[in-house]
Amino acid sequence: MPPAQNSAPLSLSDRYSNFINQIITDTLKGKIRSKEYVYKQLVEQLEPRTGEIFERCLTAQGELIQGKLEVETDELKRAKAERQKRALRTLQDAWERYQQTQQRQETCNDAVSQLINADTSDRISILLQILDPNQTCVFNRQDIELLAKELDQVQEPDADETTVAELHSMATGLKQGLSSYSAIEIHLVEWLYGSPGKNLGFGGKSAANNPWNHWANHVNRPLPKMLFQGQAVNQSALLLAQQQTIVDLTAWVELIVLLRGMQNGLVVWFDKQPYSFQAGRNLAAATFLAFATVWSELSKGFEQAQQLPEVDRHRLSRGCFQITLQILRAFAQRDNFPLYGGVLASFSGENSRDTIAYLDQPLKAIAKTQEKARILTILGYSQQWIGNREQAKVFYEEALELARQASDQTCEVANLNHLSRWNLSQREFAAAIDYGQRALLFSRQSGDVLGETNAIANLGYAEVRQAQQQEYITPLELEPCIQRLERGLKLAEKQQDFFCEVFCALGLGIAHLISDQTSTAKSYLEKSLNLSTKIGNLELQGLSYAAIAEATYQLNQLASAVVYACLGMYLLEQKQAKESQQAANLVTILQGKLGEEEFKQILQQQRSYIVARISVDGFDYLLNL
Repeated sequence: MPPAQNSAPLSLSDRYSNFINQIITDTLKGKIRSKEYVYKQLVEQLEPRTGEIFERCLTAQGELIQGKLEVETDELKRAKAERQKRALRTLQDAWERYQQTQQRQETCNDAVSQLINADTSDRISILLQILDPNQTCVFNRQDIELLAKELDQVQEPDADETTVAELHSMATGLKQGLSSYSAIEIHLVEWLYGSPGKNLGFGGKSAANNPWNHWANHVNRPLPKMLFQGQAVNQSALLLAQQQTIVDLTAWVELIVLLRGMQNGLVVWFDKQPYSFQAGRNLAAATFLAFATVWSELSKGFEQAQQLPEVDRHRLSRGCFQITLQILRAFAQRDNFPLYGGVLASFSGENSRDTIAYLDQPLKAIAKTQEKARILTILGYSQQWIGNREQAKVFYEEALELARQASDQTCEVANLNHLSRWNLSQREFAAAIDYGQRALLFSRQSGDVLGETNAIANLGYAEVRQAQQQEYITPLELEPCIQRLERGLKLAEKQQDFFCEVFCALGLGIAHLISDQTSTAKSYLEKSLNLSTKIGNLELQGLSYAAIAEATYQLNQLASAVVYACLGMYLLEQKQAKESQQAANLVTILQGKLGEEEFKQILQQQRSYIVARISVDGFDYLLNL
């Protein structure tokens, strides 16, 4: 009898099909109890660059099982087919995981190749490109771990001695950065609870609610500790970079990874906060600006680090500048980018460094008009918040033009609204009405509810203030303004937009005051006073106090009128607002009507209330009028 001939080897397609069937069979027999086991079996079976063949086999088996389910009527056979489908799903999950792992490995290998082949002067810049959060494939913690591992394995046959040493330093820095972030991660937001509800942000004066001081206590590495300690006392990071005498590449890579992790962690946490959407959004925005400013300061500091070789100064300065741009771009691309809101109030304390001075150069380098327009918008708002009104107007106007070029109508509406509000602050009511009308038209065209709410608030308030200047106006003429502001108030309350609520309530209060509906006016003005106090806007507080003083005076509640008029006059004078004179006139009338002694007696009786709002110095100022 002739010897049996060897059977022909199976094709790759047949082998993969048999493997798939075997996994399904073993699953149905109860031999497979873990997804990890299926994944390991898959990794062993797959040959390099044959994924398409395996995927075709997987798809064919899935279609075969689905076909059985569609035609089978026997309940037992249908049940078996359902179990086969679930078993196949486990294998499909393993296949997706394998693809993701392979993709990560390929991305990592490509990154290592780029770093090996880069010039020494460009290597930091290449690493930052790899870690750029604006790329389609963003490196997460596991990817950075894998990159560090691969860089550590680079040896001299693959690169020269200097390159190998630098790549190993980078690998160590990546690992130390992850380790430092892991140590600080659990303490990242503890500082928020040092003084809950007060001074949330990056400029707290006390150690209890100063994040940099808190973080400095939870890092052991010298470079981040020095940086955090400097920030805690409002010292520019420029000084830290300026004083460097040698380049410790490991330490700087560690700092890059650490700050990246901290920034991302804070933003994610703030975005998820249920206590106040607006507060969370503003603090997330403040985080982007705070970290962008730190890197921009470091960039300028390295430019001036005279004790470093020129090549090191240049590559470190360029690297820090690169990170600044990456942060600003990531910030501008967010769905909930705060085109309206008090970011600077969260960002810095009274003695803060000027944000614009440090972000001016990075902004000039951003070519994309939409990103630049959005960042200029928020920085314009920040400038107006701290009283740099002319600078704010320049930013708003530039942002408006860039937004139009980029066809970013939401940003365009925001800047029309900001310019409307800017003109309100200058008492240019006709211009405020013009900008408000355009913002209202465009916001309704595009379905921008937030823009519409702000436009209604600005337009309605500007119309009321313009009417207030007229010698005579009838309640009938004011009715359209009142209706507009009532709608704006409802929209603002729904969106928890406190600024719009203040403008609407204040406008409604003044409108009813003009119409001699004093009691109604008073209730609206009390609302505007409470809200303006809550958001900490002293000028709106002053306007609310001055208006409610008029209301209480008309109601013959003279003691209350004295207190409100004095507070309104003081706050408006502090903000150099023209309305301070009107409040002062009422104070004079009340002094004349009550007499000096009774007037001062009322102030003394209400001393604790007044001091709580304008301090002891403010109270003494009122007594010395």
